[in-house]
Amino acid sequence: MTSMNRREFLRRSKRTTLGLAAGAMILENARSVRGAPAADKVVLAAVGVGGRGSMLATHPEWGFLCRGDCEYAYVCDPDSRRAAAGVAPFAKMQAGREPKAVQDFRAALDDPSVDAIVSATPDHWHALSTVWACQAGKDVYVEKPPHHSCWEGQKMVEAARKYKRVVQIGTQNRSAPYNMAAKKYIEEGKLGTIHLCRIYNQKPPWGMTKKQPNSDPPEGFDWNIWNGPAPEHPYNVGFHRTWHHLWRYSGGDMANDASHQIDLARWLLGVKYPKTVYSTGGRYATDPDELVAETPDTQLALFDFERMVVSFELTLYGNYMLKTDGEVRESDMFPLWPQNATRIEIYGTEGLMVVGRHGGGWQVFDRPRSRQPVVKDQAYGRFPDPEHKENFLQCIRSRELPSADVGDVHLSGLMIHYGNISYRLGAQKLTIDPETEHIVGNDEAMALFKRSYRAPWVVPDVV
Repeated sequence: MTSMNRREFLRRSKRTTLGLAAGAMILENARSVRGAPAADKVVLAAVGVGGRGSMLATHPEWGFLCRGDCEYAYVCDPDSRRAAAGVAPFAKMQAGREPKAVQDFRAALDDPSVDAIVSATPDHWHALSTVWACQAGKDVYVEKPPHHSCWEGQKMVEAARKYKRVVQIGTQNRSAPYNMAAKKYIEEGKLGTIHLCRIYNQKPPWGMTKKQPNSDPPEGFDWNIWNGPAPEHPYNVGFHRTWHHLWRYSGGDMANDASHQIDLARWLLGVKYPKTVYSTGGRYATDPDELVAETPDTQLALFDFERMVVSFELTLYGNYMLKTDGEVRESDMFPLWPQNATRIEIYGTEGLMVVGRHGGGWQVFDRPRSRQPVVKDQAYGRFPDPEHKENFLQCIRSRELPSADVGDVHLSGLMIHYGNISYRLGAQKLTIDPETEHIVGNDEAMALFKRSYRAPWVVPDVV
C-alpha cells in the first residue's frame, strides 16, 4: 500500500479523466487502495452502523476504510450494543485506532476533528442528520432516499448551500462510468427523441413482520433517539423491524430500493419536474391486517414531463424477478433483461436502451432480424461504490459539487413523494408547480408535503 499526501491527492484528482474505449468508460484509479499520513486522512463519523452503515465503512473491497485515506473517530448508533460491537472491526482496519462508541451522534458533531458524517440511518433520519451536520460544519454522505418528505428535501438543499457543505447522496449509479457513457450516448441523440421511459422495481416480499403488541425496548437500545423525528409511539418490535413499509418512517419500496432506478432514469433523461403525477395500487399479495405494513406491494405511477411519459412499476411478490447479482456486476455479462427486477427501459425514436443499475451495464436494441435480437451498442458495467466514495472524497478536498449532489438528487426524491402522495390520496392526479415544488390547488396533498415533528428532533424552518 502506497502513501499519498493531500497535495498528491489533489494532483491526481485534477488529472483524473473519463475516456470512452471499447464501449466502456474508464475512471482512472477509482478502485486503487490508497494510503495517507494520519494528518491527511478524512476523519469520519458513522451515523447508524446496521447492515449498510457497517458495510460502507468496513467492506473489504469498497468500504471507506479499505482505501487508506479515511479514519473513523465515532461509531454512532441508538443501540449501544451495536455501537460497541462496531469498535473492533473499525479499529482493525485503521491500525488499531479505536473510534468512540456513542448512542447520540450529536457528540460527533461537537467534535471539531470530524470532517464528515456517513449517515446510514432509517429514512426518517436522513434530513435531520444532514441538516444538523451542515450546521456543525461537517460534510455529509447520506444514504438514499435523500429525504422523507418534499419539504425536508428543500431544507437539506438550503443547509448544504448556506453552510457550503459537500452533501453526497448514496445514489452511486451517478458515479458509474458505464452510466456516464449511457448519458453521453443519449445526449448525443443516438437514441433519437425520447418520449417514453419505464422504470421497474420488482422483488420478492421482504422485511415485513407480523403485528405484535407494544413492549419495552431491548436493553441498551434508545428508542427515543431511533424514533426521532417520527410521531411519538411506544416501542414496538414490528415498527423497529418493518420500518421500510410504514409511512411514519419511509415510503415503501418506491422510496427504498427503487430510489436508485428513479434517480438514475431521471438523470439519464435530463428532466427535472413532472407536470402531473398519478399513482395507484395497493397491498394485494400480503394481508395488511396480519403484517406490520402500510405501503403498497403493487404500485404504478405515471409522471408526465414535457413530451415524455415516465412510468414506474412495483411488485413485491414472486421469486421469478431477479436483482442483478454479484457475478453480473463484476464481469462482462448482462442480466436477463425481461426478468431483471431493477431495469430501466428508454424508448427513443431510433432505438431502445435497457439499463441496469449497480453494474448491470446497458444495451441498445435495433429492429430484430430473423426473430433474433440486434444489439446496436452496449457497455458492460461494474458496481460503482468505489467510484462514488472516490468522488465524495475528492469533493471534500476540492469543494466542488459531488456527482450525486443533494440539490439534484432532491428532485428524484420529489418524484417518489409525489407518487406516494397520489397513491395515499386514492390515486388523485397531482399538478406540480416547478417554481415552488408545491402541489397546485390541493390542500389535502399539501398536507403531506411536510411532516409534523416532535422536539427535539425537529428539522428547523430556518436552517
